[in-house]
Amino acid sequence: MTANLVETAPPLSRPRGRGSVVARRFLRNRSALVGATVLLLLVALAVFGPHLTSWTYEKVDYAALREAPSADHWWGTNRIGQDVFAQTVRGLQKSLVIGVLVALFATGLAALVGACAGYFGGWADRALMFVVDLLLVFPSFLVIAIVSPRLRGLGWFAFVGLLAVFGWMITARVVRSMTVSLKEREFIRAARYMGVGPFTVIRRHVLPNIASFLIIDATVAVGGAVMSETALSYFGFGVQAPDVSLGTLIASTTGAAITYPWMFFFPAGLLIVFVLAVNLVGDGLRDALDPSASGKGAHRAA
Repeated sequence: MTANLVETAPPLSRPRGRGSVVARRFLRNRSALVGATVLLLLVALAVFGPHLTSWTYEKVDYAALREAPSADHWWGTNRIGQDVFAQTVRGLQKSLVIGVLVALFATGLAALVGACAGYFGGWADRALMFVVDLLLVFPSFLVIAIVSPRLRGLGWFAFVGLLAVFGWMITARVVRSMTVSLKEREFIRAARYMGVGPFTVIRRHVLPNIASFLIIDATVAVGGAVMSETALSYFGFGVQAPDVSLGTLIASTTGAAITYPWMFFFPAGLLIVFVLAVNLVGDGLRDALDPSASGKGAHRAA
């Protein structure tokens, strides 16, 4: 009898890992799922879009100036005969690359500075926070507008660096506060007593415990960086001709928004859709990674 009970007993289910729990929460969020789907479609458009048409963003069709959307030019042409679809896809590519790089650099710098300031404390904390406060006082838009024309010879990488330099300070302050509360936890104190180096403690124990916040911040920062790039390029301080971005396309076609709407509304529409999708994904990640969301999710599932 006992043997039969042992044989028929159901196997114990393996506990789900944090990654699977976060994924389930994220997938239950319809808004986040829509945002992620739209974001993937935009990335696919940026990657594969140039291969869908025979026109390049630099090629000019002199026989089709300001032509409305047609079978030959899907999204029409601009004032000098360049294909709007090819130009918009190229602008989306450039804006996406700039946004992702700025978000990665800014979040990485904020994580390093904030964690070091919170962990070491004392003079290191005061010095690092003084730099943070100093950069917060500077009008970033004005500084970038003054400096960027002098760095045009270095290409758009210098522009990425400028955006990243002025986009990490608030995140660094939040990381510092989180590190201050973490460094007195038992597992970090035990690591210190065992002789583990401070940077090893930061890398192995502090940063993994604030990774959820950093992931959310980096995701939302992509949208913010794209908006900053668009604004600066609109005023001529960002991406320079002959290259294009969503900002330069919007700037060059604003005057034609009424008379030739396809020249303006396609790049402007992609920008709006992209920023909304990034914000939806960021909100979804925040809800999925927030431990307090587990109780709400269990209640909804019940």
